[in-house]
Amino acid sequence: MRSIATLFLCSLPVASLAAPCGNDASGFNAWKAAFAQEAAQAGVGQPGLAALANAGYSHGTIGADRNQKSFTYTLDRFMEIRGANYIVNRGRQMKAQNPQFYASLERVYEVPAGVLLAIHGMETGFGGFMGDTNLVSATATLTYDCRRPEFFRPHLIAALQMVDRGWISPATVGAKHGELGHTQFLPGNVLAYGRDGNGDGRVDLTNLADAMASTAWYLRQKGWQPGAGYQEGQPNFAAIKEWNAASVYQRAIAIIAAQIDG
Repeated sequence: MRSIATLFLCSLPVASLAAPCGNDASGFNAWKAAFAQEAAQAGVGQPGLAALANAGYSHGTIGADRNQKSFTYTLDRFMEIRGANYIVNRGRQMKAQNPQFYASLERVYEVPAGVLLAIHGMETGFGGFMGDTNLVSATATLTYDCRRPEFFRPHLIAALQMVDRGWISPATVGAKHGELGHTQFLPGNVLAYGRDGNGDGRVDLTNLADAMASTAWYLRQKGWQPGAGYQEGQPNFAAIKEWNAASVYQRAIAIIAAQIDG
């Protein structure tokens, strides 16, 4: 998922984008020193730069990035591994326990509650596990790594800007790839699509109201058509495809969502 932070980097001089990538931890500290200049040019302040300086190379992140299996599973196997039956049952319970909350989300964003609950269940088991990896270290490691630095660079800039704003701290933890909160937004997507769902004046994806509102808004911004179907082959399946690149993941969200709302 690309982020608004990309816009900041597009305006940087080519010469400033000089921090070399690497495939192990040996060059990480030198890379951080070079990348700090890019971050400063992108508007990152002292708190964010300090967080970058203290970031560590995340071996766990690299291990997870090299061992992604979702793209190889059949749909049935994926649904079994991810606990689809549990997600459906728990999603129905949550909707029944707080009907006004989910109805308000549908009213404001016109995305069915089942879709939001399916994503919530798939991503973190309804908030049961939101990650165990330092967010700045994870995004810095992936930006340094030679596999996909151009994808993660704007997300690292965004993470550092979130430190500047006080939305996260240098110690904030998320998933292995730097995803944050109940529905696992990458940092750039927090800046681009984050919503203050509980009205406290800040965006905090570890808060359920903010996370659900942000997820609904993300789907709307990715082309969700109110009232249209979202199963494979229907108009809103395209918006679901924007959520995750794995086809089994996309299909699972649609199937589980329909069962929750059914």
